[in-house]
Amino acid sequence: MSDSTLTAPRPSIIVDDVRKTFLLNHAHSFKDTVVSWIRRRKIATPFHALRGLDLVINEGESVAILGYNGSGKSTLLKLLSGVMKPDAGEVLTRGRVAGLIEVGAGFHPELSGRENVFLNAAILGMQQKEIEARYDEIVAFSEIEEFIDQEVKHYSSGMFMRLAFSVAIHVDVDVLLVDEILSVGDAPFRAKCRAKFDELISAGKTLVIVSHDMEMVRELCTRAVVIRKGELAFDGAVEDAIAAMNAA
Repeated sequence: MSDSTLTAPRPSIIVDDVRKTFLLNHAHSFKDTVVSWIRRRKIATPFHALRGLDLVINEGESVAILGYNGSGKSTLLKLLSGVMKPDAGEVLTRGRVAGLIEVGAGFHPELSGRENVFLNAAILGMQQKEIEARYDEIVAFSEIEEFIDQEVKHYSSGMFMRLAFSVAIHVDVDVLLVDEILSVGDAPFRAKCRAKFDELISAGKTLVIVSHDMEMVRELCTRAVVIRKGELAFDGAVEDAIAAMNAA
């Protein structure tokens, strides 16, 4: 067996000819809605979010997904996380995948912060023993220890996001998907979040980031792809990708 075979990169993510279409409802008034119902005809047009997208991301890579609003970036992340399924094509992932896509989506407002840590961590795939072992670290990272036994419906938006982010970032994952969530907290907390990402990268985890923060992309990513109108427009070095996006 050759050395090249031994060191060949293993794909963490394979996106093969993936297509995803949504129907946009254009019934803007009650009258439009009633008329469309009577005629059994929906006033809608198809929106092709992804159009035959092909992409391979290898184990240990840190990749940014760039593009303007409506290009299909967030749709791609939701497909990678399993939140949605493609209409055509195939999405394959290796290992445990966690998505920081809608931070705190699994939180229950009537439960305490403590209870929500266990609930949300379980939703993200952690076992009971894993959660118990990391509980103190999760709470300390969130910096809301004194409020942890209050119902989260009484939390400020910043407190809620800190705890939700802290739970998600402490999941033991092979692939981490991140969608525009580093606006949580103040500057020191954001710096701490970035340092946590650096730890994951150093540990050989695969990181996929959707962000408009080019500074963060430059700091964390070694590769970037540009999606334009649901299609892959560029795949390569970060600076070249930023230039390609801005040239569109």
